Amino acid sequence: MIPLRFIRQHQEAVRQGLLDKGMAGDGLDEILALDEQLREQVTQVESLKARRNQVSQEVGRLKQAGRSAEAQVKAMGAVSLEIKALDQAVHALQEKVDQRLLWLPNLPHPSVPVGPGASANRVVATVGDPVRHSFQAQDHLSLLENLNLVDFEAGARIAGRGFPVYIGRGARLERALINFMLDLHTREHGYTEIYPPFLATRKATQTTGQLPKLEEDMYVTTTDDLFLIPTAEVPITNMFQGQIIPEDDLPLSFVAFSACFRREAGSYGKETKGLLRLHQFNKVELVKFVHPDTSYVELETVRAHAEEVLRRLGLTYRVVELCSGDLSFAAAKCYDLELYAPAMDSWLEVSSCSNFEAFQARRGQIRFRRNDTGKLNYIHTINGSGVATPRLMVALLESGQQRDGSVVLPQALVPYYGEETVVPL
Repeated sequence: MIPLRFIRQHQEAVRQGLLDKGMAGDGLDEILALDEQLREQVTQVESLKARRNQVSQEVGRLKQAGRSAEAQVKAMGAVSLEIKALDQAVHALQEKVDQRLLWLPNLPHPSVPVGPGASANRVVATVGDPVRHSFQAQDHLSLLENLNLVDFEAGARIAGRGFPVYIGRGARLERALINFMLDLHTREHGYTEIYPPFLATRKATQTTGQLPKLEEDMYVTTTDDLFLIPTAEVPITNMFQGQIIPEDDLPLSFVAFSACFRREAGSYGKETKGLLRLHQFNKVELVKFVHPDTSYVELETVRAHAEEVLRRLGLTYRVVELCSGDLSFAAAKCYDLELYAPAMDSWLEVSSCSNFEAFQARRGQIRFRRNDTGKLNYIHTINGSGVATPRLMVALLESGQQRDGSVVLPQALVPYYGEETVVPL
């Protein structure tokens, strides 16, 4: 959340940041108008309360002198009624301002390239050479079917399209990927593993920025008003909702596997086959709570940790710095990691590593106490996919496939899967 005081003091900078993120200034104008109205009413209330205090003191003096204070008491009663009505109006107006603020996205960091969308994103690194098979390569959908790894039709019968059922060796391969990543991040990168709930409250999803803007893209249990999480970032971040973290404990680093649920309303019609766009998928998520002074160094650390997954698996990937218009609602800066899928001859996003600065912390009231001053400050939150499995499996299968239809697995995965090759049955 952008602080209201910051908006007042830096109106043009905020307006430009919103424009860079592709948002018109109408919402900002409405907030500023409501804020002006709110401050006027607060001034009125404070003036009336000061007047009431004066009258109350006068009543005390009159009574002490043995004189009648009936007129003053009557006047004070009228003032109290006016104060009560104005207090209610101020409260209602404050709620309206707070709700409008929830619709303002985070502002892009000055280092972010300005642009309207994906075409303005910047490739900052490419690791490895794209695989070129000497035979007619199969795409991942054919490989999944021929190796009998996933049953899409069974998933459709159970829950509809976008909910695959991993079968036999497919389920084992999925589990192998998850365990490999969890072990890498906990044993070598120093993260503490969390196994979180897969449901979150409205307040929790508001803290991380999914609500209110992205509510139509989320699954919700209407009876309890609980949301199926779109990422483990939501429950991990909200572990510290309303908490004060000792400065000496920073940074805090957590990793979690979770299923992720996304309705992606209105997105169907593109990239819907196979594992490319799912309503339920698995992901290993990295979340850090960091000191504001080091948050951009920590962003690079999270990015490096996510990249290490792809390096260990020997896959070709590239790092893309997102432009302002392609940033998520809550992100101030973001890198995407994209894997090369040779049969598709395309790059597939498998990780986003984002710095939210204090945006989420303000929404969730997550703070730390400074050792030098004793004052409370908002921490910065960083997250990165470490990584999502569906497109990882796409690139893994398409890159490792052989002429006979088998798939050779990366050596780093063999201890987890138990075999070096997935062969047709």
